[in-house]
Amino acid sequence: MMRKKTKMAWSVALSAAMAAGLLAGCGSNGGTESTSGSTAASSAKTESSASDTTDTSDRPTYKIATVRWTDTWPTDFLHEGVMKEIEDKMNINIDWQVYYNSDWSEQKSLLLASGDLPDAFLGSICLTQADMAQNKSAFLDLTDLIEKDMPNLKAAFEADPELKAVCTSRDGRIYSLPKKLPLRPKVCGDVMCINQEWLDNLGLETPKTYKELEEVLVKFATEDADGDGDPTNEIGITNAASSGLLSGDLRHILSPFGTMVSRDGNYMGLNGEGKPVFMPMEENYKEAVKWMRQLWEEGVVDPEYFTQDGSMQTAKQQADGGSQVGLIFGWTADAQVGPNVDQFKTLEAVEGYDGNHYVEAATNYLDISDRELMISKDCKDPDTLLKWADEFYTDLASLQTFYGTIGSQITDNGDGTYNVDVPSDGSSLDTSAWSNSLRDFGPKYMNEDFYDKVSLPEDQGDGIKLADDAINEKYVDTEKNCGFPMVQYTDEDLSRITAIGTDIYKYVEAQYAHWVVDGGIDDEWDSYIDQLKAMGIDEFLQIQTDAYNAYKENLAK
Repeated sequence: MMRKKTKMAWSVALSAAMAAGLLAGCGSNGGTESTSGSTAASSAKTESSASDTTDTSDRPTYKIATVRWTDTWPTDFLHEGVMKEIEDKMNINIDWQVYYNSDWSEQKSLLLASGDLPDAFLGSICLTQADMAQNKSAFLDLTDLIEKDMPNLKAAFEADPELKAVCTSRDGRIYSLPKKLPLRPKVCGDVMCINQEWLDNLGLETPKTYKELEEVLVKFATEDADGDGDPTNEIGITNAASSGLLSGDLRHILSPFGTMVSRDGNYMGLNGEGKPVFMPMEENYKEAVKWMRQLWEEGVVDPEYFTQDGSMQTAKQQADGGSQVGLIFGWTADAQVGPNVDQFKTLEAVEGYDGNHYVEAATNYLDISDRELMISKDCKDPDTLLKWADEFYTDLASLQTFYGTIGSQITDNGDGTYNVDVPSDGSSLDTSAWSNSLRDFGPKYMNEDFYDKVSLPEDQGDGIKLADDAINEKYVDTEKNCGFPMVQYTDEDLSRITAIGTDIYKYVEAQYAHWVVDGGIDDEWDSYIDQLKAMGIDEFLQIQTDAYNAYKENLAK
């Protein structure tokens, strides 16, 4: 087995690189609580606007808790621009209780245990499905109130039934408000980007099939692709070890085998017939792992693939003098390789072993989610608060809660069209959006016919992603290759899949690493399946199938 000498270029500004990666991937966690973030305050900050001199003391005040990824991003926007306009329109005051993600888990536990809740929580980052299930009595059933108070949301439900399906509980009721992110690509999150400089150095054509991709990666790893005279210091593919590494691999490097899975980390997918399956039990998964094993034996896979942290991966991808890696996966190439972005180009999805081109469809885990506003049972006047929230389900409000306020971050051209502006302070568009808006969180919905009225900078953030999207959007087929959607569970079922899944996930992840590094999947496959059955996989799969069927029924209503 080939081994590499790793040239560790630690001079890269790793903190900046990690921040770029966070910015690119912040919205990909739709239903999952993140554990990343910078140093945070130990408790909530109550924000107030120093510049506003209007006497609003006679207005009703609502306390709303929200969570920010990091305390380095300002929160002034909560009291300015469109946020203040909607607040004034509804003649209410919002007392924002701002928490930070780095210590939110602890703060959340204390808050829920106390029973002294704010009037509402805003953003799906605040509460998980499990949080809602375990504390259901603490929150209002919004179903009838939506019908009475939210005409904009009702119109959105009619225009996009998936929006309603994703927030409808198994009892047919709605306990939280949804969102759909605007101006999103059809291709979900991470795409393959290949080192074009290395292709040129070796005189290679862009791979079109998974077999050609394998051949290119082998040459990258063995034939001095970077031209420095040392054929042993290039890496075909790398990654950072984490509990979700396998889930990412199934969506990315192993996707030519049709292994697309949910972003919920549960390894659920849909087979060619649209049937829910636990992907690590499928024959195409077995073949994918065998292929990965072959890449390992051929020296393509980074020897530290299963052991290194994110900073080590970033150092290799953003190494001084050029990236050490031949194939990367990310929202855009610049988010992963930073200053080495000119080396890479987005790879058109390679043809899989079955003749299909697999890409991750931007289904509800990036675009659509529930839990964007939850109202506590002690809220004095929920009708008014829901009328406030309904204002966010309009085209212009959604544009501004995603990028920033018209007149500051957005230009109104006066003819019904709008330009999202390049930040004047030299920051990236992603940074500007996260600093000046709710961005991925909070209620929002933009009609698709409004998309053409908005122009984005082509060389920044979302503009780059949408340009990249043109390469692979033709392969998006939600009937063939999308992951398992965001579904709703009964309280009992949620408890059971959590209990069963915890051990199963650890087991399949450990086996994956073992089979890639040591081999033996053919000999051990039957005992592996038997062990999964002993761990309760049949019950787990039945619960997931029932939840999926309920989701499909709600979608059809």
